[in-house]
Amino acid sequence: MRAITHDNLCLFVGLCNEPCHVSVLTKFCLRGSLQDILNNHDIKLDDNFKRSFICDCIQGLDYLHKSPIKSHGRMRSNNCLVDSRWVVKLSAWGLACLHGVKGYDSEEERWLLWTAPELLNNPNPPQNGTPLADIYSLGIIFQEILYRCLPYQSGGGVHLSAVEIVTRVKNLESPPFRPKLPENQQIDVRYLELARDCWREDKNTRPLTARLQAKFNSFNKGKINIMDNMLKMMEKYANNLEEIIGERTRQLEEEKKKADMLLYRMLPASVADSLKLGLHINPEIYKESSIYFSDIVSFTTLASESTPMEVVDFLNDLWTTFDDIIDKYNVYKVETIGDAYLVVSGVPKVHSRHAPEIANMSLDILAAVKTFKIRHRPDRQLKIRIGMHSGPVVAGVVGQTMPRYCLFGDTVNTASRMESHGVPLKIHISEAAYKFLLNAPDGYIMELRGEIEIKGKGLQLTYFLEGRNGEK
Repeated sequence: MRAITHDNLCLFVGLCNEPCHVSVLTKFCLRGSLQDILNNHDIKLDDNFKRSFICDCIQGLDYLHKSPIKSHGRMRSNNCLVDSRWVVKLSAWGLACLHGVKGYDSEEERWLLWTAPELLNNPNPPQNGTPLADIYSLGIIFQEILYRCLPYQSGGGVHLSAVEIVTRVKNLESPPFRPKLPENQQIDVRYLELARDCWREDKNTRPLTARLQAKFNSFNKGKINIMDNMLKMMEKYANNLEEIIGERTRQLEEEKKKADMLLYRMLPASVADSLKLGLHINPEIYKESSIYFSDIVSFTTLASESTPMEVVDFLNDLWTTFDDIIDKYNVYKVETIGDAYLVVSGVPKVHSRHAPEIANMSLDILAAVKTFKIRHRPDRQLKIRIGMHSGPVVAGVVGQTMPRYCLFGDTVNTASRMESHGVPLKIHISEAAYKFLLNAPDGYIMELRGEIEIKGKGLQLTYFLEGRNGEK
């Protein structure tokens, strides 16, 4: 065995025979067994490489049959190893004496799928098998290579167990029970005929390795260039890797967009972008802004008359309606707390139309509320109070675990007072907001409410925003 060397045989180095333990040393094949490669569909194998694998198996077996070893005896895809250059090397040859004398019935059934019927039915099979039995095993390996599947699994349908398959092969059925070879455009029918020739029932009609090699070479017009195939496969791997990287990059970009979208819903885009860059967000003073405040009239009573799930569904429906409206305007929703809804314009994006933007948004929200139906109380008219005030604010990010963009200052408190001292289904605005809207080119219908006592503010002159000029 040490004297036998061939490109398609796994080099035998030696063995250490100890009591109850035998260690065999052979040349290492980096890529594992042919069976592992064929069943790993992440590895892309084109027809050239399949032909190379078949050619390697034939050449290795041909050399072995002409050597003093004479036959393999355990030709299986798991005993066909693949080295770093993608060359198939037959292993486990010449070691039959280590397995002892025993019938093939005593072997594990799944290892008998490659075994010729004449050996299965022989109570005292030769230790080293026979050359013609190796040809039968080679035919089974051809089926594995061509279809990239386990033995007898190329035909689809219900898969039999190894015991059932081996039993049917031993029974010498007519026609003989063999793997199905469905024809398709991707497989050359000449290779299918080659596999059928190898596993003929009459062993004397099976082709010898020299005949197999001649037929195979005639199919391929000469010798298979392993190195060319390896380079082609490396090129295919590179292209496949580019496709995988491109697909993973697209997936990463999609997930990043989803994460950014969620972040932009929690924080203003400019603030979120700064946080992603690891920058510290300092509080800012905005000299002019307009704030919208609203809450639901008699929400406590409504909540007490509803189940928690009904309250959640109701608020979700209402806030979704509000969110759809505010998307049309240059405003930023600061937060919702229970039944309270807080929106600001002019922060963090500074612009001069903050008051008209809030006013137009408030009128649209009020119109939507008048037609809004409470899902579990469709007979009840929803009523809200809306307050609006304009003035300077301080804005900044509070917290690190769950950062929130918050507004601070007397303007926020006053807007809240406008809402709490308002009237249901009315937009209550301060004198400061009135002055901004009075000078706006849009033109608004505003009604004087008069002086009212505002908690913490004393007497304040306030107004009701009724609508826009030209609208009924």
